[in-house]
Amino acid sequence: MLMADIWRNDMKTKDLYADKVDCCGCNVCQDSCPVHAITMRTDVEGFWYPEIGEGCIDCGLCIKNCPIKQSGELKKNEFKESVCFAAVHKNLEVRFDSTSGGVFSAFANLFYRQKGFVGGAVYNNDFSVSQIVSGDRKDLPRLRSSKYLQSNATGFYGRIQELLVAGERIVVCGTPCQMAGLRAFLGRAYENLLVLDFVCLGINSPNVFRKYLDYLEARFGSKVVNFKAKNKELGWRKLTSKITFANGEALYDTKDTSYFTKGYLVTNVFCRPSCYECRFKGFPRIADITLADFWGAEKVVGKDMDNDLGTSLVMINNAKGMSFFERIKETICFQPVPFDSILLGNQALVRSLPRPRVDRNDFYAMLDVKPFSEVAHRYIAKEDVVDVRQRARMKVRALILCLKRMSFVLKTCRFSIRAWLNLIAHNSVRSILGGTGGLVLGDRHVVMQIHPRAKLLLGGRLLFGSKPFKKSKLETRFLVQDGATVEVRGDFPFGYGADVEVFSGAELIIKGGGASNIGTTLICGEKIVLEHGVMIGRNVTIRDTNGGHYMSLPGYKNTKPVTIGEHAWLGEGCTIMPGVKIGRGAIVGAGAVVFNNVPAHALVVGNPAEVVMTDVYWKY
Repeated sequence: MLMADIWRNDMKTKDLYADKVDCCGCNVCQDSCPVHAITMRTDVEGFWYPEIGEGCIDCGLCIKNCPIKQSGELKKNEFKESVCFAAVHKNLEVRFDSTSGGVFSAFANLFYRQKGFVGGAVYNNDFSVSQIVSGDRKDLPRLRSSKYLQSNATGFYGRIQELLVAGERIVVCGTPCQMAGLRAFLGRAYENLLVLDFVCLGINSPNVFRKYLDYLEARFGSKVVNFKAKNKELGWRKLTSKITFANGEALYDTKDTSYFTKGYLVTNVFCRPSCYECRFKGFPRIADITLADFWGAEKVVGKDMDNDLGTSLVMINNAKGMSFFERIKETICFQPVPFDSILLGNQALVRSLPRPRVDRNDFYAMLDVKPFSEVAHRYIAKEDVVDVRQRARMKVRALILCLKRMSFVLKTCRFSIRAWLNLIAHNSVRSILGGTGGLVLGDRHVVMQIHPRAKLLLGGRLLFGSKPFKKSKLETRFLVQDGATVEVRGDFPFGYGADVEVFSGAELIIKGGGASNIGTTLICGEKIVLEHGVMIGRNVTIRDTNGGHYMSLPGYKNTKPVTIGEHAWLGEGCTIMPGVKIGRGAIVGAGAVVFNNVPAHALVVGNPAEVVMTDVYWKY
């Protein structure tokens, strides 16, 4: 019986898929229809499925080209086991702007140099995602980096076929199911086409992502203007999403704070039903080359190639892939790795996404009518999504943290009576013995003078006297006067030789996540804020007061608050004067004297400090 005869029996959507698990939403059926009789309808979960209209001519191309229905025939390639490499782009700016090591950009630039085309996913203005085909190198920043939600590929496959038939060179990157769909749609091999896919855990609902952005926009009172997954500024392994808002604010939402990332990785409920029974796991791969995050690269190729900046895993699946890999070698650093080494950190290569740990129907029903914050509180933030084994691991981890805390205290205080007296005087027994929480402590060369009516609000460890030279006797001082407040929201070590003085009524807020080197001077007469992740070089001075010295100048004040922005870097010997606000991610050059505000992500040098470079991004 012909396919068309089968099709005529019942021209309904169920002929395309019996259950939602049988549709990956690749849009191939829509592009395959010669009379445009197929439209995609979005369900309450935010995923689209094909619907057949009355204009159908029973040609059967939608079934013939469906990657799920043809997965058995499509899963063929030249290499049964991929030839594997760890790789990073030589251009550090490209690597910073990429999800992992920047290898996709190397392939894209190769085709752009040959006047070819690049296909991939981009954000639209509303932060939905679409597959596009680009002939303009200016599109590369939009094309690079992962977008963790399903992309709409309507018209994508037809456009690629048109260009290939015209003899154009194209490199295309997409999910394994999309690239399988492309193979089925084209129906033949093209020498002028390079197909890349990536190791996919599961593809998230556009509806969930939009609700998450709506929640952030309400929280910050401003529209999201940029979203960057796996931002590198705080380190690649933190899985930080950097969200920038129209009002100039930015959020570094890490794997520990992001409701979207936590919900994706912990609940398994964000993904498309087909992801639980993915037909494109294992080997051989369908693409010419498979790209991935190389989890565990530091154990295989060493920290020098890893740097916590993301390393690409490159899996060559056939001779064509190897030929193109040879052509990009001059732009990347690479190292061969054993095939067996790639599976431990990339189980998604061979395993489908586990079933949801929460009730899927209830989750999406609530998401449809409730704010994302309420949904997150019920399904993502609570422990009821954690299974028994995870709870056991959490208890073991808590015990380990407690033991590490005690080891840290013993190592710091050692045999010093002064250190132990300081520890006991300014900390509770619970905070000393607990695995988490706040502490203020230092070694025997730390002098602490904290007034009884001063406030220490400790949400992290404030360590004084941190030093590489264990026998150094260089004194470190910490003064908190009557009525002063020191609030610590995360761990922060002051290097040895520091002088931190908080005067009466003044307020020092340290949000943790950073550190200072030797010789920091911090003089607080009104208010100084160190935002999260501030890194302070040797012999840096920060002061918000002129110490009672007055000058007859218009608008002169003895004290003015100082704020050092999130993830700012203060270079050796620089001085931050009263009233200054250092922007997020800014860098103050060595020896600079800063009298005026520093914009975010700017580099300033000199006395007085001046902006010499903008849009600078860095990582420690």
